[in-house]
Amino acid sequence: MSQYHLHTPLSEEDVKALRAGDVVYLSGIIYSARDKAHALMRRSGSPVGLVGAAIYHCGPLIQKGRVLSAGPTTSGRLARYTEEMLQQGLRAIIGKGGLPAEPFRGRAVYLAYPGGCGAAAARQLEVVAVFLEHLGMAESFWAFQARDFGPLIVAIDSQGTDLYREARESTSTSTSGPTRA
Repeated sequence: MSQYHLHTPLSEEDVKALRAGDVVYLSGIIYSARDKAHALMRRSGSPVGLVGAAIYHCGPLIQKGRVLSAGPTTSGRLARYTEEMLQQGLRAIIGKGGLPAEPFRGRAVYLAYPGGCGAAAARQLEVVAVFLEHLGMAESFWAFQARDFGPLIVAIDSQGTDLYREARESTSTSTSGPTRA
């Protein structure tokens, strides 16, 4: 397991160097998007270029331009948008709970951020801009300046290694109960 300090926009080389289990701290612009923003971008396109970008599946709490909380939302709800977002050049998706690994192969990574750490995330994010503001605070498309945002765990690497799948498989092959001597 290695540790990386990366900066957006991420290059192809950046993501191809990462392996499942590595720890990443990310600086630069990170975007947040949830269900409504993804659906609107599907219909109308992204308000920003996504080549090399990182999107955080998050519904932040923001007051007077300051991030108060920015915990991850469950990425599985957004799985239907993964392929088209990656086709636009997105290099990293950040969230919790995992996504199917296949779309990431050869081009991007899925970075897991611990649920329940919204206040900690807020310390590392500063609002730069908001797009699609009419969707409401949690659903708007936010641009944040990140400073060593993390720790993020590479849960799916660009080779298709998926920590969530490995955990499920190891659980299904383990014994179902304690053994007695």
